Formats: sequence, structure tokens, C-alpha cells
Amino acid sequence: MINPTEVNSLIRLLDDPDSEIYEHVYNKLFSYGAEAITYLESAFEQAFDPILQERIANLVHEIQFSNLKNDLKLWNQSGAFDLLQGILVINRYQYPDLDEQKVINQIEAIKRDIWIQMMNEASPKEQIKLINHVFYNIYGFSGNTANHLDPQNSYLSQVLETKKGNQISLAIIYSIIAQKLDIPVYGVNLPQHFILAYLDESMQSEFESGILFYINAFNKGFLFGRRDVDMFLKQLNLKFDKQFYEPCSNTDIIKRVLRNLISAYENLGSAEKVRELNELLQIMDDARGE
Repeated sequence: MINPTEVNSLIRLLDDPDSEIYEHVYNKLFSYGAEAITYLESAFEQAFDPILQERIANLVHEIQFSNLKNDLKLWNQSGAFDLLQGILVINRYQYPDLDEQKVINQIEAIKRDIWIQMMNEASPKEQIKLINHVFYNIYGFSGNTANHLDPQNSYLSQVLETKKGNQISLAIIYSIIAQKLDIPVYGVNLPQHFILAYLDESMQSEFESGILFYINAFNKGFLFGRRDVDMFLKQLNLKFDKQFYEPCSNTDIIKRVLRNLISAYENLGSAEKVRELNELLQIMDDARGE
């Protein structure tokens, strides 16, 4: 437990003109981690000095960003099994006070509305038709074509609120819901486009990938086949590569979300955010190299 009197005394020294004192105080408060945030936020509200306010805000961000990096590392090292958990960690980059339970409840509500109408003997295409009906027609999700480069398109909490997202965020929500319903829909890392594949595990073998069809979550769950992927790659002048056709890992999905965010913030000229997101991407790459 930290001593409130000591913390508050240290916070008051954050605007000290002596850089050595400031650095010592900053490092000491940083070492307290998340426990210090409540005190720092309270001091921020009471501060009139813009230098003190800025230093408090920077320190709170540094603590939160440090925690986020640890959480991402932990998620990755423990197998990256839960895609929802991984995307919630990324969401906290922009929304550190995110109510994660609210996001989980929103996804559960969509899942429940599909499950209520699901027939036991529904064929794969019937299952997808029902998901599409609930997801796009009832809940009103759609691709954000008007403002495609907006970083908000990559934050799950915002996509659930506005019902608008980019290819990957809509595909993430779609696949999480499908998998919660035991429907085998997984992300495919296609260049310039992120799609979903319906996988029939019973068909998988050394020669067969077991993919029945593909789904475009950005275009109202449109179904298409392998030949369409062939055509798309031909248009991009890309040679055949197995990874363009088959499900990718949750790690690859999170890395693609990070690259999208980096590109969005580069477009906005937010150099600091680009630097920090590259740090997060580096964490993912480092874990892979272990």
C-alpha cells in the first residue's frame, strides 16, 4: 500500500524548476504504478499551473502505457488464445478507463439475439445468413467508407457504439460472435483487405484447407469463393501464398490492427502516437522471436 501523504507531497514537487528534483520525483511516482493514478488525477483537477497539469497528464499516460505494454506482452506470451482480450488491451491505448465489461456485454447481447433464432440443423450458409441479418440489418453495422482512415475505426468500443468500422474491426467482432456460437469463422490476412473464412474442420487434411467459403464483413457479410481470392491477388500482381487463403493467428490479427492504427495516426501527423504504437508492434515481434 502506498502512503497518501507521501504521494501528495511528491505530486506537489512535480513542478519544481530544478530538473534533478523533478526527475527524482517523477521516477518515484512512476514506480508506484497504477496505484498513484487516483492521486495524480485528483491533483490534476485541483492544479492551476499549466506546467504542473501537463506533467501530471504525461505521468498518468506513462504509467498507463507501461501497464498496457505489460498486459500485451502477457497476452502474447500466454498463447494469445482470447482475441477479445487482445483487442481490449489495444482499445485501452486510446481509452485507458474503458469499461471492458460493457464491451463484453454488448458482444454477448448480439450473440444472444443470433442464438435465439439459430436452428439446430442449419447449414453453414444458413448460419451465416442469420448472423448477417442480425449483425447488419438489426444492429446496423456497416463499413465506414466515408471516413475510412479514422483511427476510431480500429477501437472496438467505438465501433460497437457507432456501428461503423474498418475491414478488420468488423471482422473481429463478427468472428468473435461466430466462435461464441461454435460457428468456425476465422480471420484471413489478405493484403489490403481482411476477410473471414468458414472452416469445416472435418474436411481438413494435408491437401485440403477445409474452407467452405469466405465472408466479407466490410460488405454486409457477402459470401465468395477461392476463385474470387485468386482474382483479387491477380489484380494486385501478387503470387500465390498459402497465408492469403487460410486463417491467421490472433497475434497476426492484433499486429494488423496496430499497423492500421500506425497508418491512421501517420495520416493525422500524430508522431508521438505513431512512436508508441510501433513500440507495441515491437512487443508482438519480440515475442514471436523467442
